[in-house]
Amino acid sequence: MIRSSKLKGKSVKVFATESRPVLQGSRLTAFELSKDGFDVTLVPDTAVGSVMQRSLVDAVIVGADRITKDGYVFNKIGTYQIATLAKKHRVPFYVAAPISSFDFKRRFKDVEIEERSGSEVITIGERRIAPPEVSVFNPAFDVTPPQLVSAIICEKGILRPPYPPKIKRLGQSAI
Repeated sequence: MIRSSKLKGKSVKVFATESRPVLQGSRLTAFELSKDGFDVTLVPDTAVGSVMQRSLVDAVIVGADRITKDGYVFNKIGTYQIATLAKKHRVPFYVAAPISSFDFKRRFKDVEIEERSGSEVITIGERRIAPPEVSVFNPAFDVTPPQLVSAIICEKGILRPPYPPKIKRLGQSAI
C-alpha cells in the first residue's frame, strides 16, 4: 500500500515503530523502507500516542500474522495499543494482509498466543538488567478486535465492517 501510494505520486512519510523487544521495526521495516527511498522516522513503541496526539499521522497501516473468521487481527505485540490510540485520535487503522493470513476456520478465542522467553526483556546481551525477583510476561503477538479496524486490504480487495460475512465470502472464493 505504501509503495503503491508513492508510485501514484503521493507524498508519503512513514513512522515505523521499533517493535520491542526483538526490534523488527528497527531492523527490518525502517531498513527496507529507507532503502526504497521513503522518508522514514523510527519511533519508540511507547511514543505512538504522542505522535498521534500531535496530529502527525493521517493513517495507520499494519500487517497481520492471522485474521480469524470473526475479524480479529493477530499481529506483533503492540498492534492492539496502536489500534486503540488510532481510534482515540480518529486516525483510520488499516490492516494489509495476503489471503494466506486469513484463518477461515477459527474464531479469535480458538487461537493461543505464543509467549517468548523472558530473557528478551530482562537482559541486554548477557547482562541481566532487571532484579532477580521480577517475573516477565512477554507475549509475541496481541489481538486487535474488529471494531478498531477501519478496513482490511488484501489482494482480492478491501473488506469493511462487518467483517465475518465478508471473510466468509472471501474464504469461499479462495477455494
